[in-house]
Amino acid sequence: MDARLIPANGRVAAAHLRGLVPAETYVDGAPRLVVMPVVDLCPAPDRTRDRQLLLGAVVTVFEVRDGWAFLQASDGYVGYVRTVALGDVAAPTHMVATPATHAYRDESFKSPDLMSLTFGARLTVVDERRKFFETNAGFVPKSHLRPIDRPFADPVTVAQMHFGVPYLWGGNSTRGIDCSGLVAVGLLACGMACPADSDMQQAALGGDVTGDLRRGDLLFWKGHVGLMVDPDTLIHANAHHMATRYEPAKNAILRIAAQDGGPVTARKRL
Repeated sequence: MDARLIPANGRVAAAHLRGLVPAETYVDGAPRLVVMPVVDLCPAPDRTRDRQLLLGAVVTVFEVRDGWAFLQASDGYVGYVRTVALGDVAAPTHMVATPATHAYRDESFKSPDLMSLTFGARLTVVDERRKFFETNAGFVPKSHLRPIDRPFADPVTVAQMHFGVPYLWGGNSTRGIDCSGLVAVGLLACGMACPADSDMQQAALGGDVTGDLRRGDLLFWKGHVGLMVDPDTLIHANAHHMATRYEPAKNAILRIAAQDGGPVTARKRL
């Protein structure tokens, strides 16, 4: 079993793992909502992030201890988040569909802004005004939101919306993103399930491509992944450019091999 996906830490474990993993207590877990724009999901308290969760993500909490919640995200990833980042569950109705937006205190762009939101943040609309939606996070411009039941159609288009976003190991937002985060953002915005890390994505996504590549195909290396924009061009968040960039696929293959990143390990089609 992959430890990244097992909701157990020795003290507690999910009830369905009884008899499969050792724990002092087995619990069902309780749903909670991420109430901060972006939060780190850490492998242990006070450790560097593995991944990130965005506002509106629903998680299952199995333990609260010393200001940290041990939880499992909707994609199965397990880790720790500060308890102050979690609140009561509300069913999201809309998502932020622009690279960024703001939630305001009042129905005016001149009113105090309450928080800056990133692409993919999920909100619950409680009222509709002329130019703003009133949400559980504040007033947000209507043109910046998209109903969750109207997903995007093309993961590459979503990835292209992240062009220029700075590279951030474990990042999942327009504040900072890594290679697997870029792929996950693209697929999730299109209503497609996607694991969190590149090795998981290689194992779970699509089928092998033996012929010419096309838009939407995935190129994998050990520890890296990118999306084809067209038969020749890759878009990927990478540490070489420290940003999300376009790169000719042939150039990327040669460069990564020259930098000891190894050969392409898979070519996948969704």
